[in-house]
Amino acid sequence: MVDAQTAAQAPKVIRRDAYRAPEWMVPEIALDFDLDPAETRVHATLTVERNGDHDAPLRLDGDGLSPVSVRVDGVEAQGWHMDGQTLVVPLSGKAHSVETEVRIAPERNTQLEGLYASGGMLCTQCEAEGFRRITFFPDRPDVLSKYKVKLTAEKARFPILLSNGDPVGSGDLDGGRHWAEWHDPFPKPSYLFALVAGDLVANKATFTTMSGRDVELGIWVRAPDLPKTDHALHALKLSMAWDEKVYGREYDLDVFNIVAVGDFNFGAMENKGLNIFNSRYILADPDTATDWDYDAIAAVVAHEYFHNWSGNRVTCRDWFQLSLKEGFTVFRDQSFSADQGSPAVKRIEDVRGLRASQFQEDAGPLAHPVRPDEYMEISNFYTATIYNKGAELIRMMSTILGPENFRKATDLYFRRFDGTAATCEDFVLCMEEASGIDLSQFRRWYSQAGTPRVKARLEHAQNGGRAVLSLSQSVPPTPGQPSKEPMVLPLKVKLFGEKTGKPLTSERLVLLSDPSEEIVFEDIAERPVLSINRGFSAPVIVESDRDAADLAFLSAHDDDPFARYEAMQQLMLDTIVGAVRSGKGDHGAVIEAVRNTLADDRLDSAFTAEAVLLPSESFVGDQLAVVDPDAIFRAREALRRDLGRELEHEWRLAYEAARANRFELSPAAKGARRLKSVALSYIAASGAPDAASLAFLQFEKADNMTDRQGALTTLAGGTSDKRVAALDIFYQRYSDNPLVLDKWFQTQALSARDDTPETVEDLARHRDFTLGNPNRVRSLIGAFSVNQRAFHHASGRGYRFLADQLIALDKINPQTAAKLIPPLGRWRRFDSLRAEKMRAELQRIVDTPGLSKDMFEQASKSLD
Repeated sequence: MVDAQTAAQAPKVIRRDAYRAPEWMVPEIALDFDLDPAETRVHATLTVERNGDHDAPLRLDGDGLSPVSVRVDGVEAQGWHMDGQTLVVPLSGKAHSVETEVRIAPERNTQLEGLYASGGMLCTQCEAEGFRRITFFPDRPDVLSKYKVKLTAEKARFPILLSNGDPVGSGDLDGGRHWAEWHDPFPKPSYLFALVAGDLVANKATFTTMSGRDVELGIWVRAPDLPKTDHALHALKLSMAWDEKVYGREYDLDVFNIVAVGDFNFGAMENKGLNIFNSRYILADPDTATDWDYDAIAAVVAHEYFHNWSGNRVTCRDWFQLSLKEGFTVFRDQSFSADQGSPAVKRIEDVRGLRASQFQEDAGPLAHPVRPDEYMEISNFYTATIYNKGAELIRMMSTILGPENFRKATDLYFRRFDGTAATCEDFVLCMEEASGIDLSQFRRWYSQAGTPRVKARLEHAQNGGRAVLSLSQSVPPTPGQPSKEPMVLPLKVKLFGEKTGKPLTSERLVLLSDPSEEIVFEDIAERPVLSINRGFSAPVIVESDRDAADLAFLSAHDDDPFARYEAMQQLMLDTIVGAVRSGKGDHGAVIEAVRNTLADDRLDSAFTAEAVLLPSESFVGDQLAVVDPDAIFRAREALRRDLGRELEHEWRLAYEAARANRFELSPAAKGARRLKSVALSYIAASGAPDAASLAFLQFEKADNMTDRQGALTTLAGGTSDKRVAALDIFYQRYSDNPLVLDKWFQTQALSARDDTPETVEDLARHRDFTLGNPNRVRSLIGAFSVNQRAFHHASGRGYRFLADQLIALDKINPQTAAKLIPPLGRWRRFDSLRAEKMRAELQRIVDTPGLSKDMFEQASKSLD
């Protein structure tokens, strides 16, 4: 528990209901940077205007800054002082020009917030509150300014100088220095400011907008990485065209630049006209990037570009509204990705991710609404709830409104709030106004945490031909919300005939808004089988009375691809959970269902690969009152083994069919590679004597990283001597490529081997491991913490390891450290011995002197 002394030292809690409009606005800001890694001078000129009738002084946020000078209207300011980290300047009248100058040291900035050095370049990350580490400013999203930025630096060291907006001038200076000036004509909050200075080259192209304007596109990287940028550039052009077609949104500046950075806390950042990306979401070629990497790059490029309207042109009033931009934009990038390949497979991937991260978040101590009510550190709310559940809210509204009304509503939203800072409520009001649909009750999705549970029971009176679907809903208690009101749940349902396999009804959208409801279907001549929550139309947990035969039937006959996949997953899940509880497993139904799926040549390979994968160990654990990692592992491995043995012939046929597949990025080729790796893993699970040789041959002969990584993953989980050889070859081949080396660390951290905890401890001492790079931290520490069996080793060594690493990391990069706390926070779900050990490590973290507010908030809440 958190003691009284520790609680007294806790950071201040920020509450949504305490919001007040800014006392001063800043219509314009001019920034002059004299850039140097050791000491950068920042001169800021703010045009400030009093907002409302008050006499409050100007308060400018800072973080680690000391003013060198403060001037008002051209003369030295009088009476200014520091209130903690805040610069306070007394002002009379309505408008002034306020100048400040500070000195900062980018090369000593290990937090990677504000202006910092990475790989020989200088770059920024200002969301959420990094701008206050660069200069004094009212650093809040509802203060929108037009920016003029001048950058000066040593030309040989930093030949490229980039910032937001469009370039307006550049030139050389004495002493080998040069300058560049950028103007952004669109008002933006400070979190969207960006600059980059470095020795970079660009992959350039031109995009012609729907109104006929030419936009110069550039993806800036280190020279050796230039050949790996074509895919990202292509994805950018596709994104721009898609946003015009689907949402009518045209790009508004003359240039659009992206820079790839090796050290970055996030995936990417949507700064206006100058997106800064984690290099893992830009760089790709067949030898170093998997198909997953290629898809992720396209999705993240699209996401950040789509922010130009859903986040930049219309931004958030305050950080409690974060899902206004992130949830909406995730929905947009998911829709884009679905249009580029298989919508069914994309939906499966999105839901799998939602269940793995957000459902667990909703069920734990860090559960919070999509629009939170309070926080200590805003960076802790960049969560799956804000992003992924937020996207599901937009998807549900789109389903309820229908495509035509939804487009009318988004047009209204963009038109009404262009150039302003809006709220989630503003968005929902536009949905209502454009469609005429009352969403009053739907708003509970924004204010109530927790994953709704739906119970479904279907009864059929054979004589009368009537079927009655009984539905009920409940939302479990979450921290601070012990009781919940009924939600609006858009559930797509359909009935199929058990004998004929044909649809008995058309698909119906049921809006479940009461605690319980009955849906009547007339003229049902044969026993119906229920297909429910088709397409995952609502982010809920469904508990139904469907038995194994019903699920196997749906896995073969349902005409909704997601529902077909879901039926197979539920059949597998029920089988594994039953084995965990009873110690015995009846695998016959699953084996036959998988056999039928593999034999169905109407299915594309990508869907088949997803459908035959077993639910993850952590997802199985979510179904149990008390998680038993060892029992879950044994039950799941037994089913894998039997599937491998009983269907070995089918797996080999699938493998051979894809063996000759050469690298290309078509959906068919990617699907074949995916099924090939899944088939290989099942052949290995069968215990086939040639499995390791087959995997090693694939590893050696692969012409792409997808096949090579798939083979390495199979070998890394086994005991063959070829495992060590493959890991050594992989390391030697890619030791100078940080992104690929991350895969080497991650593959071992996720291994199912008994000695994985020891292996991970050794890897943390490896010469190529560093806490200074977020990607490397996530590849080892983050991956290990989600390896359920290894992390939850009964000795508690996994918990000690994670706590040790997080305490050390907190001193370097609190944001990255805090995001790795949640696995420890699930202690309530485990047996008493494990729970005690997990809580002890959380307490040790909380008791650590000098703990950041990022870590304190996450660890203390996880203890409560």
